Amino acid sequence: MLTDKLSPTTAYSHKPWLAAIKPPIYTVAVTPIIVATASAYGELGLFDGLRFGLFLFASVCMIAWMNLSNDVFDSDTGIDVNKASSLVNITGDRQLIFWLANGFLALGLGNIALISYLQQDWTVLGLLVVAAAIAYTYQGPPFRLGYLGIGEFVCFIAYLITGLGVFYSQANTITLGGCLASMWVALTTSIILFCSHFHQAEDDLAAGKKSPIVRLGTALGAEVLTYSLVGVLVLTCGLIAFGLWSPWMLITFGSAPFALQLINHVRTNHADPDKVKNAKFFAVKFHFSSGILLAIAYILSYYDLSFLSVTGLTY
Repeated sequence: MLTDKLSPTTAYSHKPWLAAIKPPIYTVAVTPIIVATASAYGELGLFDGLRFGLFLFASVCMIAWMNLSNDVFDSDTGIDVNKASSLVNITGDRQLIFWLANGFLALGLGNIALISYLQQDWTVLGLLVVAAAIAYTYQGPPFRLGYLGIGEFVCFIAYLITGLGVFYSQANTITLGGCLASMWVALTTSIILFCSHFHQAEDDLAAGKKSPIVRLGTALGAEVLTYSLVGVLVLTCGLIAFGLWSPWMLITFGSAPFALQLINHVRTNHADPDKVKNAKFFAVKFHFSSGILLAIAYILSYYDLSFLSVTGLTY
């Protein structure tokens, strides 16, 4: 029963609130901005601290909007009836959370508009409006594409466009290097979303949500996760081998222990919702660590004059 899960002694204690706010997930707001900004510096030597700061704040606001609005839209379908960490369930006030979410959206887009004003170029605002609109389709009516099992694709496209917007905010252009950086963060962010489905398979199925784990089953889902993480590392090697990335990008392999930790955790516990429910936080650790290492690699590659002189590339 919902009332059993949300009694006064538990629903308003600090743990459900912290679970609802999801502090670790906000690295998903920070990491793409850091990586795309570092890629602009690594490729072109460009960095604007004010635009970087404005984008960071905007990104945190946009993630808050997505988290809050997802709670609202999920409450409408009843899929979160057993979710004690839903802010709608905790407060009992759907409208409050709905308008709070919209407030964060306005703050986020307002900061992006300020960046575009400073650039005297509205490309960044246009890109982020498109990214926000795509993100809305994940849970927002009448689309609810996440319920069709294509939420990871929606997430990938939204974060790819966001990364391009960040790169453009620094460089006033979009390059192949900027596209590759954006693709990286979009892929690793989509892995986090994929991991969030394992413990919700029964609730998703009951609510008619055909998440990837509902479609695949938890065992096959664990295999797909394994191949996806290995694919990220293989992609890194491939981009270096073809001269599209500096050899400095090999330092991203420092995040491999987090990838292995995630793989082992999910493969061992995929069928146990109570044990696998924190898989997304293992994915967050991989996402954040690999992103920070990639950003460092971009910065180091800018100063690697020997690499520049040998390859003739801008990395």
